[in-house]
Amino acid sequence: MAPSRRELLGTGIRALTVPMFMASTASSYSISEVEGRLAKGSGIEGVSKQDLPTPCLLLDLDALEENIRKMASHAKAAGLDLRPHGKTHKCSEIAKRQVGAGALGLCVATIREAEAMADAGIGGLLLTSEAVGPNKIHRLIRLAGRKPDTMAVVDHEDNARELDEAASDAGVRLRVLVDVDPLGRRTGVPPGPGAVRLAETVDRLGNLDLRGVHGYCGASSHVTGFEARKAHSERYMGPVLETYNSMRRKGLPVEIMSGASTGTYNIDSNLEGMTELQVGSYAVMDVDYRRIGGASGDVYDDFRPALHVLATVVSKNHDDIATVDAGLKALATDRSFGPDVASPQGLSYAFRGDEHGALTLEDPNARLSLGDKVELLVPHCDPNVNLYDRMYCVRGDAVRQVWKVDARGHV
Repeated sequence: MAPSRRELLGTGIRALTVPMFMASTASSYSISEVEGRLAKGSGIEGVSKQDLPTPCLLLDLDALEENIRKMASHAKAAGLDLRPHGKTHKCSEIAKRQVGAGALGLCVATIREAEAMADAGIGGLLLTSEAVGPNKIHRLIRLAGRKPDTMAVVDHEDNARELDEAASDAGVRLRVLVDVDPLGRRTGVPPGPGAVRLAETVDRLGNLDLRGVHGYCGASSHVTGFEARKAHSERYMGPVLETYNSMRRKGLPVEIMSGASTGTYNIDSNLEGMTELQVGSYAVMDVDYRRIGGASGDVYDDFRPALHVLATVVSKNHDDIATVDAGLKALATDRSFGPDVASPQGLSYAFRGDEHGALTLEDPNARLSLGDKVELLVPHCDPNVNLYDRMYCVRGDAVRQVWKVDARGHV
């Protein structure tokens, strides 16, 4: 009896896991069938990485799930709440899994992210960027009407009064954290008496509920070397925590001290006064974080890389170089370095224009041919996700689901 299509497909998938790279093979489905299955987003049994259009964004479900479990377990053991930052993935499907693992909500960087997460049923949202101007203020207050547990940050009395007036007009109350700046000079009021006075102002306003302090030290998150990073975070978070404690001593209703990053999750969780972690990149990881070193070595490997860009070799006319179809438009370019080649081994990547990248075969045993697939570990996950409409969720070579990047955008 001739083998069935499913048997042939299963044989093909097993074969693809044996070589160190994904060899080009004919798909068991027509292009129209593959596109139809991918459009469904689920129920796509039989579609493999080889079937995907490139460049595209891959999400390793096994790695993602392990990362989510590990951070949730860490927060629980530390006696802290977990409110992961959604700016990393901009994907409500990932957010749902974080909340399902114990997170009490989600941090978001933009109104757009907040609205998309709320639309997907996610609550406990903390907007970590100031909402200034009529458009953002109106949308924030509208969101608070839908999701009363939404929280915002303020770093200026004028903005606090604008939020209070808008909340009054809409007949809602808005929960507010005072944004205290550890070092970055980006947003936030400096720690100390000025921050306490701002908290007192917020507490007096009739339509704002003071809830705590937001203090994110982004400057600490990528300090290379664990001990240096620890010293940096302790130095600059110290005044933020003292400001928070000053508010408490004055009897202000501050219950939340929110901060930390993937780089400092196991540092800031030991700081006295911290109540919740707003870590983000841990869920998917990137080259940027792996370079900073961990407590156990020169490579930060506390969490597994789960996010890759899949590319195809489109030109191979030299022994030592191949060209792939993933260039400047496919990968974040805000860092001084590009992606690492996750698979196959023995290759390095360099940008070669908008649509192309060059792979140098550093290992003499490495082999590449036209049509081969290559997986690239993204340089910086947050802006890289924002380049794509969807993630192809995989286990091994098999595509299991397609998730929308439904909070994509920048407003």
